[in-house]
Formats: sequence, C-alpha cells, structure tokens
Amino acid sequence: MGDQQNHFVLVHGACHGAWCWFKLKPLLEAAGHRVSAFDLSASGTDTKVIQHVATLTDYTKPLLEFMATIPREEKVVLVGHSLGGMNISLAMEKFPEKVAVAVFLTAFMPDSEHTSSYVIDQFNQITPEEAWMDTKFLPYNDETDPKISMFFGPRCLSTMLYQLCSDQDLELGKTLIRPSSLFLKDLKSTKQFTKQMFGSVKRVYIICNEDAIIKPGFQRWMIDNNPVDDVKELKHVDHMPMLCDPKQLSVCLLDIAAEFA
Repeated sequence: MGDQQNHFVLVHGACHGAWCWFKLKPLLEAAGHRVSAFDLSASGTDTKVIQHVATLTDYTKPLLEFMATIPREEKVVLVGHSLGGMNISLAMEKFPEKVAVAVFLTAFMPDSEHTSSYVIDQFNQITPEEAWMDTKFLPYNDETDPKISMFFGPRCLSTMLYQLCSDQDLELGKTLIRPSSLFLKDLKSTKQFTKQMFGSVKRVYIICNEDAIIKPGFQRWMIDNNPVDDVKELKHVDHMPMLCDPKQLSVCLLDIAAEFA
C-alpha cells in the first residue's frame, strides 16, 4: 500500500448496476483507497425506468451530480466498464479538471472527431445479429418510437458476457440486470466530446483478452482510433473481469493509479 490515497469512481455497464463491483470494491479499499460505486439512471436500485431516460446525459445524471460535488482540488480515478465508457467520457467532458486518469475497462471509448455514436455504430456494423442471441431490443413506448431499450437474455449473459464467471455470479447477473439502452438516437445527433475537454484527460485502456462480446480485436481498434496514454491487458477474463478475476483487476487498477494519479 502506497502513501497516497486515491479515489476510485466505478461506473457500470449496460443493464448492470453498482452491485457488479461488490468483489472489487473491498480489494481497493483494503489497499487504503476510497471507492465510490453507484447506480446510473434506471439501473440497479435507481427508481427510474428506462422509458423515462431519453439521452446519455439523462442516463449519466447520477455520475454527473456526484462529480459536481467533488472539490476542485481533488482528482479521481474514473473507471468505466463496457457502455460505462460513454458515461465516463461525458464526465471527462464536463469535469476534466477533476479526473486524474480515465480507465476504459473493455469499454466503448469515443473520440472527439466523429459523432458521439461512432464507435457503437462501428461495433454494430461488425457484430452479427445472432451474436446478441436472446437479447431483446424493443421500442421505448410503441413501434413508432425511435428510442430503443435493450435487455440481455440469459443465453447471451452466460455465453457472451459471463462465460468465465462462476455459476453464482451468472445467477446474480440474471437476477439483478435491468433494461437499458445504447442511446443511439441521442448519440447520432450530437457531438458531445471535444478535444479541449474530453481529449485533455489522460486515458488508459484495459483489454480483456477473452471478452466474447466486445472482442479484443475491436478493443484494439478503439485504441487505434483514439490512442491512449497506456494499454493494459488482463489474461483469462471475460467481459466481467470484476466478477471472474477481481484480484487481477484490482492489481491493474492500483498500478494505473500509482502511475497516473
């Protein structure tokens, strides 16, 4: 344990909640650091439903409100998992001076050159429809509503996201996930990330080498598309490294904090 206490802010991915960090959080705290993990809008125990969350900003509101409370002299280690990469990118854009380093954990990582939906659009182009298996994509309210919700099916969870996790972790995921969205209608119409703000924050990408949904090749494509300050790689982990190997992930995050925070 080093002398400096860092503040890790952990941001979950689509359909998940703060609960998914339950193994990692005590490991970082045992190393002497402060850890904040919370539910985004319509996630975990948040009382909203996804049909009332129209934009990425709406979805990110709990994180943005939290970042607003952080004193100006404090800088956090901001960690976004999966779709959570989009949420931390919005926080980087609005509060760049409060982020020591942003960590993209097998996460969507946008750039400041294209529309905000660009990396997700590229992902959708190379991902065959059958890869989603029993995941449900449904209009928010009626067939004419362009806003689309998503909800991972049990086969998709077990095969594409949790394939290296324990049966207990998979069952936890099946029980606690909630409908979410990729917010493509909102993201396609906006350019929310600028070089001056989002682009000024140091970034590290953590590759998960057996991720079956955001595959390592696409993770590396995002890094090539928007180069980062450092790249780490976790071995023998699926899309949920905080569940299948929290110790390896904690060591990696502590190394990143020691170097950049």
